[in-house]
Amino acid sequence: MRIISGSARGIRLATFSGRDIRPTPDRVREAIFSILYSRLGELHGKSVLDLFAGTGAMALEALSRGAAKAVTVDAGPQAAQTVAANARACRFEGQLTHVRGEVAAALPRLAGQSVFDLIFLDPPYGRGLLDQTLGQIANLGLLSARGLICGEAGAREAVADAAGALLRIDTRTYGATAIHFYTYAEQGSSPE
Repeated sequence: MRIISGSARGIRLATFSGRDIRPTPDRVREAIFSILYSRLGELHGKSVLDLFAGTGAMALEALSRGAAKAVTVDAGPQAAQTVAANARACRFEGQLTHVRGEVAAALPRLAGQSVFDLIFLDPPYGRGLLDQTLGQIANLGLLSARGLICGEAGAREAVADAAGALLRIDTRTYGATAIHFYTYAEQGSSPE
C-alpha cells in the first residue's frame, strides 16, 4: 500500500493485520479520490476526518493532495502506532492528529472543536456502524456546509439513503466493497 498522488506520492505505508482491518486497495483509493475531486475540487486547505482509520491511508492520501489538516480515529493500539509511523514517513506529523478510542465516544469530543470538509468512514462490515455513525455525524454537525462523506460498506450491505439532513448522492461498487457518498440534502440545511 502506498500514497498514490501528491507531495508524498510513492511512499509505502505500514500496515497491520487483524480481524476487522481491510485497507482500501490503491486502485479503489484512486477511484475514490477521482470522485472526490469531481465533487469537491482541490483539497487544498480542507479539513479531513478519517473514522475507523486503521492505517490512516485515506487521511494521509488527502494530506498528500493538499488537505490542511486531518484527524484520524480508531480504537486499536496497532492503529495508533501505525498511523503515527505513516504520518512520520509522509512528513505530516504536524498536520495529523490521532484520537485513540471508539468512534461513537470520540465524535462528541470533536463536536464544537471543528467541522470537517471531508469525512471518511470505513467501519467493520455487517454491524450497522455506517448508518449509526452517519446519524451521529448529522446530529453533531461535524460536516461543513459543502462537505462530503465517503462511507465504505460491504457491497451486499443495506445502508440508509439519508441520515438527518444528510442524503446519499452516489454509490460505487468495487468487487465486495460499496462506496457511498453523502452530503447535505439542501444547501443551507447544515448547522453552520
